Amino acid sequence: MYGFRLFAAILLISGVQSAVAQPQAGLAPSVGVAAAPRLHFTPAEMALAQAAADNPDLAAYYGTHGLQPVFMGPQAALRRDALARAVATAPAHGIPAGRYGAAALSGEVRDVATEVAQARILARYLRDMTGGVVRPASVDPLIKREVKRPPIDRLIHDFAQASDPARFLLDLQPRHPAYLALQRALPGGEALAVPANLPRIPEGIWRTGARGEGVAALRARLDSIGFAAPVTDPQAYDAALADAVARYQAAAGLPSDGVAGPKTIRHLNGDMPDDARSRAIVVALERMRWMAGEDLDARHVWVNIPEYTARIMEGGTQVFGTRVVVGSTEHDRQTPEFSDQIEYVVANPRWNVPRSITVKEYLPRLQANRHAVSHIDVVDGNGNVIGRDRIDFGRYTAANFPYRMRQKASDDNALGLVKFIFPNPWNIYLHDTPTKHLFGNAMRAHSHGCIRIGDPFDLAHALLSKQTDDPQAMFQRALDRGKETWLKLTPPVPVHLVYFTAFPDADGTIRRFEDVYGRDALLYDAIQKAGLDS
Repeated sequence: MYGFRLFAAILLISGVQSAVAQPQAGLAPSVGVAAAPRLHFTPAEMALAQAAADNPDLAAYYGTHGLQPVFMGPQAALRRDALARAVATAPAHGIPAGRYGAAALSGEVRDVATEVAQARILARYLRDMTGGVVRPASVDPLIKREVKRPPIDRLIHDFAQASDPARFLLDLQPRHPAYLALQRALPGGEALAVPANLPRIPEGIWRTGARGEGVAALRARLDSIGFAAPVTDPQAYDAALADAVARYQAAAGLPSDGVAGPKTIRHLNGDMPDDARSRAIVVALERMRWMAGEDLDARHVWVNIPEYTARIMEGGTQVFGTRVVVGSTEHDRQTPEFSDQIEYVVANPRWNVPRSITVKEYLPRLQANRHAVSHIDVVDGNGNVIGRDRIDFGRYTAANFPYRMRQKASDDNALGLVKFIFPNPWNIYLHDTPTKHLFGNAMRAHSHGCIRIGDPFDLAHALLSKQTDDPQAMFQRALDRGKETWLKLTPPVPVHLVYFTAFPDADGTIRRFEDVYGRDALLYDAIQKAGLDS
């Protein structure tokens, strides 16, 4: 009874709208028309309020719509049918079929229990499509993403008022091209599945200069799934075929060296299980639903952590791209996932050493030798540099060390010559680095969590290009001052730190990347568990 009393109080405070009772059911017609507030309810209305009281979305909807049903009565047949058809498509979104308890979607709805059961399914479906099945932070604390959902009670209202409820639910599904490409690739990986009647590729290592019938079989299999190469000699492994092999390897998540080795041949012969690819796509679809509230058509910076890349996107098109180095695989150094806005480009930045680095890495070295890491100043709470001979480092621990550490702007500063600031509680930002050799590595998870940029000056120019006709000169003037200079971005540029191990190229081909932090497995398991919670 506590839930009902709480819900009744909410109704009284908000001013419940009137509903004309039906003689048989004691509930208003399923129309959603507002009327004057009232304080007296029929037994059926009270039963509906009590049944919906434990669901905030339903409580908000019924409480502000006069306890009018959504699915009860013959006039609601279109809504019942639309919901049944929508939840049947769950597997096409990578959502387990059992997520919605479709057995509750019966024909005629004649009682409060069935009305609320269907409304719960509707609310769950609306939440899933507009913000995902799983709460991001429940998967891993380093997934900091905040989901921007519209109010679900408002969506229920819009659904109830829609002249075509099936079209309303269809339009509610994510329509971003990347989401649609992932959907197309989902069912068993058919996008890369080779017809079984083609001749198998013989085992071996096939590379440029090789010849034989095996090369012809390789060509046939690549051609069957859209990776054709111009043919001069069908049995010759030429440069064009090597390029086609490399494109297939990238799409299949293999090293794209253009050499058809044992692993590539097993994939093309259909001897590799597709579970890993399908799971990566299921997880990617969920991550895209998390971002349903973000305007991904607007100009933004997109940093895909497992891909080790940063891009500027405008209207769905890449206008700038660079390699990046991200946080290392140790859990306390991994780059978190979240969205924010880049507000400043900072030339000649000073490096305020994060406390975790100060006390874990530098304090033990200072205790052994007060002159260690001499290129970094020790400063007090007011930012004043303190002489090391005035400090007894041995008396402090990681918990009570009262000083900070700061590196002056210089060519060998840990942040290089430019950083890109989007203020956030985790002190994560993009920056230059003097350690350039790491950008040549295939695996680029080496930082303490921030994102090192391979082409930082070019990124600065690209970000400043919307506010000046000569962004290179604007940035160079700031750089030439030799001191820390903050250039305000007008307007700020959204930045999305994301984690996609499967994502489509511009042509829709799904590319695969290593699950460097192991987050995919956690999210996939959470999605499957959510499918059992019907």
